[in-house]
This record gives sequence, structure tokens and C-alpha cells, in this order.
Amino acid sequence: MTALALSPGTAKTDGHAPGAGWLFRLHRPALYIWIGVVAVLAAVLLWLGGPLTDSAAAAWRQYNKACSEGGDCRYDQDSIVRYKDVYAYTTAALTALPFVVGAWAGAALFGRELEHGTAQLAWTQGLSPARWLATKLIVPTVVVGAGTGLLVALHRLMWSAGDGRIDTAKSWYDNPTLHANGPTTVAFALTGLAGGALGGVLLRRTLPALTFTLTVVAATRFLADQLMPHLWPAVTRVSSLADGYRGSGLGVDSGLVTATGAHIADPGCGPTSVSSACKAVYADLDATGFYTTYHPESHYWPLQLTTTAVVTAVAAALAVAAFVLLKHATATPTRGGTEASV
Repeated sequence: MTALALSPGTAKTDGHAPGAGWLFRLHRPALYIWIGVVAVLAAVLLWLGGPLTDSAAAAWRQYNKACSEGGDCRYDQDSIVRYKDVYAYTTAALTALPFVVGAWAGAALFGRELEHGTAQLAWTQGLSPARWLATKLIVPTVVVGAGTGLLVALHRLMWSAGDGRIDTAKSWYDNPTLHANGPTTVAFALTGLAGGALGGVLLRRTLPALTFTLTVVAATRFLADQLMPHLWPAVTRVSSLADGYRGSGLGVDSGLVTATGAHIADPGCGPTSVSSACKAVYADLDATGFYTTYHPESHYWPLQLTTTAVVTAVAAALAVAAFVLLKHATATPTRGGTEASV
């Protein structure tokens, strides 16, 4: 990687470096857009957790009372559909938020400034590369972390308001709901910022840095989903062949239990109470029951906190890599052939 050249002749000599205000001035439109997005989503979540939840819950009570008793099956279907749609849109918005943050960080916050020379200009005006990068990371981290954290807290309150009251409400282990309700979403957003820093310093071009950052966020989320069920001890429940699988929560594994206690794969025949033909299949396998390994709802916060810690460590590693790479890229050779940081 070639060094990021500076122009020593244009550097300030008064020793005063620009403050963090230059960052707000440079990215003022992005700040206003972020505040607007957070404000709109917060208002919609409050609306969803209040009036929409109440009307949908009342409609479900009408449905369960009138339709189940065989009477005149009339209920407020529009309220149920409206709640379902708004819930889906807001949850999708929170799911997409880390990708939006990462795209902005990779493209505008770091990639474009290094491509167009804005960063190099700041370095010639008394702002060292390390301080430039630190400011570009710390200030957005506070802003993004606060905004995303607020939305996650409101989403959790909104979901809790409908839990047990709305028959079609998403379960706690539904993947989008699982993350939108907890701090993993904040950690994903911070990963987007750190990934943008590394992508910008590494590639120094807008579109490649954007692509790199989106890939980092997507890969981090995918790996977090794969890792999460294994970060906390799960519960295993054994049931008879007639009862089928028992246990509800975030699934880890399932299958058949043999007479020796071994766990083997399930051929997918079904419980013997449904199909008597399955008895011969299970007899050939020496199966005596089913097992389900899963996480109950009581494991929600342990899973959230351990996964958040892992994702935050990934974000920290990306940020450290960006600092190391920037230091190497902005080092200048001395007369003795060694390198000195600018």
C-alpha cells in the first residue's frame, strides 16, 4: 500500500489543531438526516406500542370471543393488519440501520475524504492522522450509539406491550425481533462505523470502501446468528415418541433419543400418535423418544449480552486495524531509511 502523502509546506505552525466542530460542519447534512430518521422511527414506535397495540389487542379479543363461539364473527380486522404492517416496517428499518450506518461510514465519512484529499488537507493543518481518525470514530460512535440505543429500547417496549395480547405477535426468538429488541443492533451499527474506517483507510475510494463495509456488516451479522445459540448453555428436553417434540425457544438441535441414550438424526417421520407407520421406523432405529435442545425466554439477556460483547470486540478489532494501517500509510522515511509518523 502506498503512503498517504502530505504537503509539509502547507502545515500550520501555530500548533493549534482543529476541534471536533469541523466534523459536524463537514457532515452536517448527515447529522440532520440521522436526527430526522431517529425522530420519525421513535414516533412510529411509540404510536405502535400505544394506540396500535391497544386497538389490535381489542380486535383479537373480539375475534376470539365472537368467532370461536360460533356467533356473528365480526372484528376489527383492519387494526390487526395495520399493527402487523407497521411492526414489520419498523423492525425492518432497525434491521437495516447498521447497514445504512456502515454505507455512510465507508463511503462519506472515510472513503470519499481520503479519495478527494479532504483528510490529507486536515493533516496539514495541525490535525495528526491518528487524531483525525480518532475524532472521526468517537464522535459518530456517540451519536450513532445513542440514536440506535434509543430505538432499540423503544422497540423492546413496543414488543413487550403486545406480547401475550396479540395472537400473531412475533415470538422473542424471531430473528429480526431478537436483534431489534436488544443491544446487538447497536453493536452491529458500531461495527459498521469501524468497518467503514478500515475500508476507507485500506481502499481510499468511495465505492470500494462502501462495498467493503457492507460486506463486513453482513458477515458479522451472519456469524453472530450462527454463534449466538452456542454462547450460553442450552436446555435439553426429552419427550416420548407419541408426544413429539416439546420445548419452545431459540433452537439449537433436535433429533431422536435411542435406548442407549444416544442422540441421532430424525428421519422426519413424525410422532407415533399421528402416524402408526412410524413405529416400525423408530423400532429399526432403536428410538425411544425425541430430544430438543433450545434456549427458553429466560436466556434472552444472557444471549444478547454475550453476543453483543463478541460483536463489540469485532468492532474494536476493526478500529485498531484501521489505526495501525493509517499509521503505516502516513509514515515517512527518514534520512536513515527508517520510518517516522507524520
